[in-house]
Amino acid sequence: MKTLDLNELLQNHPYPGRGIVLGRSADDKKAVIAYFIMGRSENSRNRVFETTEDGIRTRAYDESKMVDPSLIIYHPVRIVGDDTVVTNGDQTDTIRDGLLEGKVFSQSLRTREFEPDPDNYTPRISGLLHKDGSYALSILKSNDGDPSCCCRYFFSYDHPKAGEGRFIHTYQENLDPLPSFEGEPRKVAVTAPDAKTLADELWASLNEDNKVSLFVQYVDLASGERDTVIINKHQ
Repeated sequence: MKTLDLNELLQNHPYPGRGIVLGRSADDKKAVIAYFIMGRSENSRNRVFETTEDGIRTRAYDESKMVDPSLIIYHPVRIVGDDTVVTNGDQTDTIRDGLLEGKVFSQSLRTREFEPDPDNYTPRISGLLHKDGSYALSILKSNDGDPSCCCRYFFSYDHPKAGEGRFIHTYQENLDPLPSFEGEPRKVAVTAPDAKTLADELWASLNEDNKVSLFVQYVDLASGERDTVIINKHQ
């Protein structure tokens, strides 16, 4: 699989929706996490990321303009012991609860499916980062827009290479209805030396009209120390 330029991918895609990147820094010393959200409606754009005790959550920037919080207010990132869960919905909590019960990533996600938002049927994308830097990604999506069948895909990366990551996002193209992501997570280069550099690069590459919030974290594999950057369009 060809290694792609993540910034170039984002610059050429006005609406990838929500996206997850997991990988390894170029110096092979840190695990890398990135998660972003975008929006086309006023309700989707009316959000910010804020930190919590175990990660981050979304919240309304202007509570008076919030219409339906069901699919847009959730905890995208939760730290569970030595693991880090990152998803685009409330399945973060499903995975967390499963881990605490001794279940593996795929077991928990087999109880969930794509979002109930016809006609898009937005996929649920999820990632799990382990202490040693290995990680897994998943996408739960409709069968080419047919909600009678949920297709579940799981991808595991046991020995990530330095300077390499995997990128998965919700929408393949900016159409109406929005078609789901297709194929394996994209292999992308991770060259930024720290969280701020990567965050600045990604934020500049995301579509100006549609970008909402971005979370980037570098986790030191030896100490567990976390270098975190959050950027909100509504600062």
